[in-house]
Amino acid sequence: MKQVLEFIPIVLFFVVYQLDGEQVTVGALSYTFDGIFSATAVLIAATALQVVVARLMAGYWDKRSVWTFVAVAIFGGATLVLRDQTFIQWKPTIFNWGLAVVFVAFQLFSERSLLERALGAQLALPRGVWTRLNLLWTANFIIVGALNLFVAYRYSEAFWVSYKLYSAIGFTLVLTVLTALLVSPHLQAQDAVGSGNSD
Repeated sequence: MKQVLEFIPIVLFFVVYQLDGEQVTVGALSYTFDGIFSATAVLIAATALQVVVARLMAGYWDKRSVWTFVAVAIFGGATLVLRDQTFIQWKPTIFNWGLAVVFVAFQLFSERSLLERALGAQLALPRGVWTRLNLLWTANFIIVGALNLFVAYRYSEAFWVSYKLYSAIGFTLVLTVLTALLVSPHLQAQDAVGSGNSD
């Protein structure tokens, strides 16, 4: 459910961008959609709402969601105030590379990686597996950030908006599958040990 919530602002960003030039009239009020600027305003609002809904569902503030909102608000706000889409296009790169730095810092300067701190209570994995998971997630953040810049500067704004939606879904699925492949052999081994002990 959390993953679905995280995609809603991105989907709305994509949908509103497609309405560029469309005019909506409600009573005496009229609004004309303004491409990436309207989409960015909706992204900020939807991300804020997503953080609040996640808080109500989970009962606590999810740090990643809060930091995502902070990044969206800063870069999206700069895009709206300065009327320059470069800021919102840079947001995914800055955010992902920031996460990569945090993951590396925990790996180097802490006894446990960030993933182990977050999931260690639910998963009992060997140290080497936690290290490989940390490297996998770090590599994902670096690659996602780099590809975002590549697309933003090499292709049209419209292509980048589509890429933002589809790559978010694609990279999340790939990361989920690779994480499951790394973890599942150890879960099966633990299940086998548990079954053996119950005889």
